[in-house]
Amino acid sequence: MKNLIVNGDPGKLRKGAVIEYDGQEYVCFSVKRQGDWHGPDRPQLWCTVGQEDERETYERRQYIPMHLDTLSADADAVTVVEAA
Repeated sequence: MKNLIVNGDPGKLRKGAVIEYDGQEYVCFSVKRQGDWHGPDRPQLWCTVGQEDERETYERRQYIPMHLDTLSADADAVTVVEAA
């Protein structure tokens, strides 16, 4: 499981979507939109992503959010494979 910060909005990126980033597919467990009011010039999507077999770990909160690896990407580097 990882945190993925997407700079910009790639469209149709919602909770439950399957995305491809850096050659790997991830499931978006949560998506939080930041920067609409007082943030950067374009929004950021803060996503918790992982593999399908990590869904139960996410739902039961059996992880420490601040200890997850954090990745950052531009919106054009993220492809929505399957919308939620």
